[in-house]
Amino acid sequence: MSKKKILVVDDSRTALFMVTTILRKERYELVTASDGEQALEVAAAELPDLILMDVIMPRKTGFEACRELKRREDTKSIPVILVTTRGEGENVEAGFQSGCNDYVTKPINAQELLTKVRDHMGAR
Repeated sequence: MSKKKILVVDDSRTALFMVTTILRKERYELVTASDGEQALEVAAAELPDLILMDVIMPRKTGFEACRELKRREDTKSIPVILVTTRGEGENVEAGFQSGCNDYVTKPINAQELLTKVRDHMGAR
């Protein structure tokens, strides 16, 4: 069985490091992007099994990138979990309206993240 591939998108090197460290223990294949625009390029090229994406990023926000991913034929079925400090109700609602499948707030709880990742990996 091939490894499941996860695209991790965040403009913060620290956040990227934290998330990839948590996921590496689970033996997922990881690819990264540092903004929403790059996320669209990497998602189209790599077709990951799951995308974990920050919301507040340069060039294209997580909300914008998520909407675009869900419009594209080749990426619309890839689950997207938004990972952000923006845990306020209106931001969570905006995330789901943009097409995300789930929402995790920072600081990241490793167990919560892994549970959500496993839940959405099984759905594909």
